[in-house]
Amino acid sequence: MAIHILVADDDPHIRELMRLILRKEGYTVNEAENGEVASRVMESHSIHLAVVDVMMPLKDGWALCEEIRKNYNIPVIMVTAKGEMDDKEKGFKSGTDDYIVKPFEPKELLFRIKALLRRYQYVSSDIIKLNGSIINCNSYEVRINDEVISLPLKEFELLAQLASHPGRTFTREQLLQLIWSAEYEGDSRTIDVHIKRLRDRFHNKTDDFVIKTVRGIGYKIEAQEK
Repeated sequence: MAIHILVADDDPHIRELMRLILRKEGYTVNEAENGEVASRVMESHSIHLAVVDVMMPLKDGWALCEEIRKNYNIPVIMVTAKGEMDDKEKGFKSGTDDYIVKPFEPKELLFRIKALLRRYQYVSSDIIKLNGSIINCNSYEVRINDEVISLPLKEFELLAQLASHPGRTFTREQLLQLIWSAEYEGDSRTIDVHIKRLRDRFHNKTDDFVIKTVRGIGYKIEAQEK
């Protein structure tokens, strides 16, 4: 199956560079010179991953990333000249899975693309697999080897949300809205408490995955290399 990658960047030289890099690796490249064109490409083509520049006319990369995250289940890499922590935080809040700063090494971009495509292969609507650990969204159970672990509902939903997108960083605010809804009156410490409980539960049971803290931003889950 051909992998279709959207390259959204208003700089034609960057688009040409990415086109050459990606086609050499066997990817099919769909290009967009601004966010509006990128939206139309997404509507008319089956895209498997998007590489999105931040500073684009008509619709910037942050708005495009939010739109992709709302309507499609694909990985997003933001490519930008902005490398400050505030800009990265804004990118992750928009829903990006990864963030790379210009100028970048072509090999680094390829490494990140391949890693994200591998991670998204774990995702399934009902069953999520992280190496040997299986998260069943129908029975609300986690199976590790021959042991079935039942979790409190919110802990399970938090684990499943993170595990559905291995490697993607979620902010505490995003997790509150996704798991507890926008009407929840608690604060982000609720997330910290539930993350600690999940870590404690699985600490001595498996090394299939690890829940990592992204300092100053939030959390992500990663499947360990076997």
